[in-house]
Amino acid sequence: MTLIEIMVVVAIISLIVGGVGVMAFNRYRDAQIQNTRNQTRTLQQAIEQYRTAKRGKCPKTLEELRASGFVSRVPKDAWGNPFRFTCPGEMTSVDVVSVGEDGEPGTDDDITNAERSEPGDSES
Repeated sequence: MTLIEIMVVVAIISLIVGGVGVMAFNRYRDAQIQNTRNQTRTLQQAIEQYRTAKRGKCPKTLEELRASGFVSRVPKDAWGNPFRFTCPGEMTSVDVVSVGEDGEPGTDDDITNAERSEPGDSES
């Protein structure tokens, strides 16, 4: 093989690996979003159970929810940010929000328990 042929083969392999890497990263990001959506719904259920057990009283913090035994630990979203909740909620009985990847509240990447996700949906 000549040097040119070897360089062409290396270039083709690099393009393939680069394409696979981009696709894998997008799948990973989609999985982070879906996992965070699921966590918001799980937290909503735990807070609703707390309210039922405490006759309608809302927990003040997620730490209070943990201390009462309704969750085993205070969860964080896929990017390490703490969840926020409003009880009673405006959109559902309890609104649970992740500030998303950017860590800023009130932006387009925020994830809530009130969002509906259809199979195959992905946020860009």
